[in-house]
Amino acid sequence: MNPTYPYQTCIEACDACAASCNACLSACLLEDDVKMLARCISLDIDCAAMCQLAAAAMARNSEMAKHLCRICSEICLACANECGKHVHEHCKQCAEECRRCAKTCLEMAN
Repeated sequence: MNPTYPYQTCIEACDACAASCNACLSACLLEDDVKMLARCISLDIDCAAMCQLAAAAMARNSEMAKHLCRICSEICLACANECGKHVHEHCKQCAEECRRCAKTCLEMAN
C-alpha cells in the first residue's frame, strides 16, 4: 500500500491552501493600502509554509504528521479569520481554502 494513501486528501488540501495563500499574499502586495494588509500577508506566509511542511511530513509518512496537522489546522484558522476580514476577492478565496484545509487537517490529527 502506498504510504501516502491515508493522507492523500489532507496532502491535497494542504497543497491547495499553500497555493491560495501564496496567491493571496502576492495580490495583497499589489493593493493600494499594503500596510492595512500586513497581518494578512504575514499569516499567508506562515500558513503556506506550514501547509507545505505538513504535506511533506504526510508524504514521508512521518511519525510527526498528525502533530503537524494539528498545528497546521490552527494556523489555517488564524489565516482564514484574518483574510475573512478583508473585502478583496483573493482574501475571500484564501479564507475559504484555509477553512477547508483546517477542517481536513484537524480530522487527520484526530
